[in-house]
Amino acid sequence: MKFTIDSSALADAVAWAARSLPARPTAPVLAGLLLEATQSSLTLSGFDLEVSAQISLNADVEEPGRVLVSGRLLADITRALPHIPVTITTDGPRVNVECGSSRFTLLTLPVEDYPSLPTMPTVSGLIDGPTFTSAISQVAIAAGRDETLPALTGIRLEIEGDTLTLAATDRYRLAVREIPWKPEQSSISATALILGRTLNETAKAMTSATEVE
Repeated sequence: MKFTIDSSALADAVAWAARSLPARPTAPVLAGLLLEATQSSLTLSGFDLEVSAQISLNADVEEPGRVLVSGRLLADITRALPHIPVTITTDGPRVNVECGSSRFTLLTLPVEDYPSLPTMPTVSGLIDGPTFTSAISQVAIAAGRDETLPALTGIRLEIEGDTLTLAATDRYRLAVREIPWKPEQSSISATALILGRTLNETAKAMTSATEVE
């Protein structure tokens, strides 16, 4: 694998994808970031068996390929690179990062042991990004933190038509927020309970999005 890409764009993408990686992974490969170079794009993926994150950006790809490296190390390296194009190549069990006079080498992780990312479901609707992020942060305050009562650590999402209701409680506090959204089907009705910490971190990662699917 060999590709060249703007170092600032790469650093931002790596930082975004690596934020969901576990600090104490149950398996070493789960601390890795999967890099896949195909034709003219680079895709970065992270997955801890609970939350998956994936981002794609344009790159000048000379040799397509895929490799798994430590997400934390790659984030530290790309953050320190000068603002000029960076070239990344694979050499057996190593990944070489070259940017101007800077040279780094990382050992790869066994990509064949990396779990397959879950398939994304079809889109159910669209919602304003800033509104979504704000609503999640307001409701997440009331979510419980006692893991012996897992149901209370979640945020309940209830969809009825063009209204999305968010609710959370730790038995002592209750937070509810209703926000409008644009469903694909006007008759849609659904409920889901999602871990509050996970949903809050996901919403923060989409702060710059104008619309969220």
